[in-house]
Amino acid sequence: MNPGYILVVDDEPDICRLMREILEDEHYQVKTVENAAAARAAVKKQRPDLVLLDIWMPGTDGISLLREWSEGGGLEMPVIMISGHGTVETAVEATRLGAYDFIEKPVSMGKLLVTIERALETDKLRRENLRLRRQTEPTANLTGKSPVMQELRENIERIAATDAWVLITGEPGSGKEVAARYLHAHSARQDGPFVEVSLTAMAPAQVAAQLFGQEHKGAVTPGCFEQAAGGTLLLNEIGGLDLTAQARLLDALEKTRFTRVGSRETVAIDARILAASDQDLHKAVEEKHFREDLYYRLNIVPLRVPSLREHHEDVPELINFYVNWMVDNEHLPYRKFSTGALNLLRNYSWPGNVRELRNVVQRLLILHRGEEVTEAEVEQTLGSPTPVSSNSYPPTLLERPLRDARDQFEKAYLEHHLKRTGGNVAEVARLSGMERTHLYRKLKQLGVNPKPPKE
Repeated sequence: MNPGYILVVDDEPDICRLMREILEDEHYQVKTVENAAAARAAVKKQRPDLVLLDIWMPGTDGISLLREWSEGGGLEMPVIMISGHGTVETAVEATRLGAYDFIEKPVSMGKLLVTIERALETDKLRRENLRLRRQTEPTANLTGKSPVMQELRENIERIAATDAWVLITGEPGSGKEVAARYLHAHSARQDGPFVEVSLTAMAPAQVAAQLFGQEHKGAVTPGCFEQAAGGTLLLNEIGGLDLTAQARLLDALEKTRFTRVGSRETVAIDARILAASDQDLHKAVEEKHFREDLYYRLNIVPLRVPSLREHHEDVPELINFYVNWMVDNEHLPYRKFSTGALNLLRNYSWPGNVRELRNVVQRLLILHRGEEVTEAEVEQTLGSPTPVSSNSYPPTLLERPLRDARDQFEKAYLEHHLKRTGGNVAEVARLSGMERTHLYRKLKQLGVNPKPPKE
């Protein structure tokens, strides 16, 4: 595997040629240029993994170019300065501006190769730390043993084996970003960056710069597409884009190239694109709020994340995950949930899905009213939900074991909707919020004929 792309900036052709030969022998990809203008152009076209920069060059010198890059939004790659007339002052200035190291000519190639290797490793650790900081929130890693969650994980793993673009849908708080991270972690791009951008949190005027980056006076500030190069880019809340931004995004996706704000040069897209939305984008297309061509461009592989109501049997396992995470990472006191508390939480409707469950667990640990979380405490935390009257159900149903009563209710519920829709399983799946394959499995389990005889 190519260990990295190195840009050599030196006005002496013999040195450029020597460095190219030695670095290519070490399997680096190398480009050499002889002045600052050519270096700017090379960085704009493709961000190098490392720059070897000579200080003394005609026109713009190396220190001035380093300052330009540093003040233009921070150095996005390690820079090693090289000089035949180095002074303490220039070395200090180069370090202040962010240079990784300062090497004097004549260059010891052994020392240079070691320095390059260390600089690349340090930069890799820097980017990994940045990635981990972005992931400090608990994600539950698609926790759950229910058939719904097993099917979701299996679907994602199949999709991850390809490089297809995916449109992830689901209710707010259901775990769309978690599903996206799970997909990235099981893909061939797992060692690359995972970049998530919330499009509703951006001012419309800043969308293009945030997505595609910008150039100003020769300095480049990479956008999300470049930051995700070699990895995965999640465009969260894609339905929040206005039509103008949608048009520019569509153009980039169709061409698989984009142009930074303030530049005319194009940059190739080298990231897997995932989009996520809790809106009904198909309805938004019908209402002319979302471009139809962009919808079909993104919706190459659809992936729906189920609501927590569809796998409420996973609630105890999710609670256990969040309790342990908050004890380890937020230093909250450990509390055991009583059987009554767990039953109440398992049967709660969870309109805010997994995100609401996490908040409830956090609140219960913070309140710390004893070593055990009681049913009464959960009722108070949930806002004292009004209990369902037992008069709403037949006495025979209430006398049955819970599993039998639930099966009887589910059978009546599904038969009602099958009759109402004339046996349209796709419509029943939509009305019930179930995956179609899960619905077929449930119908078979309950002995329900999906095509009942007509009256």
